[in-house]
Amino acid sequence: MILPIYLYGQPVLRKVAEDITPDYPELKSLIENMFDTMHQAEGIGLAAPQIGLAIRLVVVDLDVLSEDFPEFKDFRKVYINAHILETSEESDSMEEGCLSLPGIHEKVTRPSSIHVKYLDENFVEHDEWVDGYLARVMQHEFDHLEGK
Repeated sequence: MILPIYLYGQPVLRKVAEDITPDYPELKSLIENMFDTMHQAEGIGLAAPQIGLAIRLVVVDLDVLSEDFPEFKDFRKVYINAHILETSEESDSMEEGCLSLPGIHEKVTRPSSIHVKYLDENFVEHDEWVDGYLARVMQHEFDHLEGK
């Protein structure tokens, strides 16, 4: 099911999202609907606040980039209760767009690598350093979880 994407100015986009538990209602269905919504909008990431839910849930699908970046072949991940614990001092700038700000692309400077802790869709905990383009995508989506 395609869900409405909330645009800049909606109050939910300024809220700090809450952690969820495995018994969150209809979680599997919500995750699939978020992937469907993101694909319909031709995005590569979508955070729950962008569909009106102030919960710490993000979906990312980078497979569309796999022709130029083979490491993203079949890359489709769910991030639950994600938190950035640490960032590198090194940074880089790149143009970004956002499904909540359609048609606007701006150069954004972000840390090159991040230390993150999150749960996957099976509520298995992950604690890892991520760098490169994936780190940028994760930071962009996780900003939504922080009300940014």
